[in-house]
Amino acid sequence: MSLVKFKKKNRPFANLVTSDFFDMEDFFDNRFWNRGMFDDDFWNGRKGEPALNIKETEDHFEIELAAPGFEKKDFEVTIENGYLNISAEKSMKEEEKEEEYTRREFSYKSFERSLLLPENVIQEDIKARYKEGILSFNLIKKEVAKKQLPKKVEIS
Repeated sequence: MSLVKFKKKNRPFANLVTSDFFDMEDFFDNRFWNRGMFDDDFWNGRKGEPALNIKETEDHFEIELAAPGFEKKDFEVTIENGYLNISAEKSMKEEEKEEEYTRREFSYKSFERSLLLPENVIQEDIKARYKEGILSFNLIKKEVAKKQLPKKVEIS
């Protein structure tokens, strides 16, 4: 048996696949099999969702949603079946006509987020505010009856 030198020139990605920076097994395990292809942000479009921060204090929740580039009128916020539904839509069209040419530009962006509200939130008192690209919510908690210590029941 004789050894034959492997020729990489006929394989366009051979240098990438055989380099120390590319692990073929790790690439396929992590992206497709272990995490699942549809859990990956690239496939399911999560990159378009705005970032969200939720902070809980003793008497309320604070929610901040990063949505720069929108105006107050672009948002629709509803409460339905225990969910806080937030959506926004903005489009822009611009047209410039000259003798020699017509220039048209347009853009469109939108998002939707739904948050399940905890049972201890007073839904009627939810306040929202939009300032400097941040949509903020203040959710006041209800007074919940104090938890009683377990009571031992005697068996007769």
